[in-house]
Parts: sequence; C-alpha cells; structure tokens
Amino acid sequence: MNNYDEEVVLLLQDKVRLIPSGRTSIYLVGPIKMPINLQGKVVDFTWYSWLKGEETMGNITCMIDRLSRANLAELQQSSVLVYGDIQHAEQSLIRFHSICHTGDIFGSKRCDCGYQLKQSMAQIVDHGHGALFYLANHEGRGIGLFSKAIAYILQENGYDTVDANLKLGFVDDARDYGDAIEVLKTFRTKPVTLITNNPRKLEALLKAGMSIRGRVPLWGDVSEYNEKYLKTKMERSGHLNSRGDHKGLFTLN
Repeated sequence: MNNYDEEVVLLLQDKVRLIPSGRTSIYLVGPIKMPINLQGKVVDFTWYSWLKGEETMGNITCMIDRLSRANLAELQQSSVLVYGDIQHAEQSLIRFHSICHTGDIFGSKRCDCGYQLKQSMAQIVDHGHGALFYLANHEGRGIGLFSKAIAYILQENGYDTVDANLKLGFVDDARDYGDAIEVLKTFRTKPVTLITNNPRKLEALLKAGMSIRGRVPLWGDVSEYNEKYLKTKMERSGHLNSRGDHKGLFTLN
C-alpha cells in the first residue's frame, strides 16, 4: 500500500459505516456537507449514500480496491439528506422518496413527484429536523426507467398506471423499503412522522418495528396532465387523502 492509499484510508475510516442486514451488508458513507438551493435560499443539509453488498468486506481498504472494478455507475445507489438533529429531536419528519427521472429532473407534469420532492424538503427544513431518503431503485414503482417508458406508451393509449404495469407483467408496486429502514434505524430510534400518502410505506415501517408518531399528507400540483394519475393513486393504489385519514393503520401518540 502506498502513501496515497494510506491517506485515503485515514480520511474514510470514520466516514464509512457497516450496517449488517441479514445475509447482506449495507455500507453507509457520510456525513457530507450538502448546501442546497431550496426555494431561492441556500439550506445546509448533510448527505449520506449507501450501497448494498452480497458479501461483507472486512475493511475500508478492501472496499476501495473493489470500487473501480464494480462499475457502480451502471447501477443505482440510494442516498439520504439529513437536516437538523434527527437522532435526538423529539419529533422528526421522514420522507421516503422514490426516484423519478422524468418528474424530479425534467419537471414532468405527468406526475407529482418533482413537486413532492421539493415540498417535502421544504417541510423538513421548516420543521427543523428530518431526513429525505432518495430511493434510486424505485423508478416507476420499482420497474425501472426503460420499463416505465414502455408503460407511459400504454398510458397514452388509455391504460392507467396500475394496468400499464400489470399488462407488462409487473405487480402494481414492486418497491421495497427494507434497506432504507435499516439506514433510518442507524439515525433514529425514537418515533418518526412520515411524509406520505402511501399506506404501504407506513406498513413497512411498522413491520420493521419502527414507532410512528403520525403522518403528514403530501398532495398538490394537480393539473390536467396528472389528474388521472392522482385519481388512480387513491382509487386503485389506496393512497390516503389530504384530510389525513389513516384508516386505522396505527394509533397516533
């Protein structure tokens, strides 16, 4: 090992954390300072990213050696933006946000994802403590970007979001929140308030043993382009309405 490698190891040894997760392992890197332009103001977040591995690499040196050979640019890695002291704060807002290439990056009006991304970040900042988990393998409810593009063609020919996925051989919603929840547990053990309309996210937290204090609905940016999409979310995917009806999923503390 040369001097450069030793310097790199010293810089990273306190920044990379191993999270055992059953037969696999999750590597969490951070914290990293992340100033973000949010509604015209620069807000200081702290950024982390994680990588799931099928084997446990014994040390930082081994992990670094494999990075350049793993071709991770061809895969997707998730990350989390943290604001404030989410470990000790009595109340903390959490958002599990599924990547949406078209909505988050291009600003597409076919969905409300871009609006939800920025709005949830603003709500976390206004609240003072929280985290936004950006889940990179959740594109198109877990079917991937290419399959989502094909599903869009079906939607342009009369199919709704659910039927388009089903016609292509997928389930309505293939997303899994297990890894994100494992990372969340490293930050916080106290109850969380989830920013969501999706009861499956609440159920995933409960099944993982997390305590939920409440739910913050996140509806908005309704237009002629996404009205059918939003209606399908409620009528066929069971998304909760803006009145905060949680349908008995949990008892508010």
